[in-house]
Amino acid sequence: MTEHYFSSSPGADSSPRTVRFRLDGRDLEMASDRSVFSADRLDPGTRVLLTEAPRARGGVLLDLGCGYGAIACVNALRAPSAQVWAVDVNERALRLAAGNAEAWGVADRVHVCLPDGVPLGETFDEIWSNPPIRIGKQELHSLLLRWLPRLRPDGVAWLVVAKNLGSDSLHRWLGEQGWDVERHTSARGYRVLKVRHGSR
Repeated sequence: MTEHYFSSSPGADSSPRTVRFRLDGRDLEMASDRSVFSADRLDPGTRVLLTEAPRARGGVLLDLGCGYGAIACVNALRAPSAQVWAVDVNERALRLAAGNAEAWGVADRVHVCLPDGVPLGETFDEIWSNPPIRIGKQELHSLLLRWLPRLRPDGVAWLVVAKNLGSDSLHRWLGEQGWDVERHTSARGYRVLKVRHGSR
């Protein structure tokens, strides 16, 4: 298989499906499709991030690599005052995320777009991401170096990475770049990293 969920325009035929999960005591569902990340279920890392990181506080949030929009929509529900940017390179995922935001009644606060669609001057109180580790280390580092500097001075990024996919090496690398990084928690084979501006 040569096509990946991080392809910009998936060529595989559409095969719609519904992802159902329980969170915050509610039964939730989202539209999904072939050639998007974790098309058939809420990804375990995403679930760990949404259950183990502190709830979004509001302000301006970024869901980096939004897929069909689970993190963006959940955070919009949890933080009714928040404005949420949901970005991805996969155009099929973006259509799904926009449709899910509409279905959940949060489309007025969830702004779904390609990365270049975010205004250059926009900064974020929080960045949330289950980052696309499989794009490769160099591309992943470039992605984080593009977006983490857009955290506001007191902002925080929450990243979830599987231990067997290099969470600890990513932790070290972020520290080497001058970020203040701590392991917020470990659960079910994943690390949740808390990333803030460092002192240097």
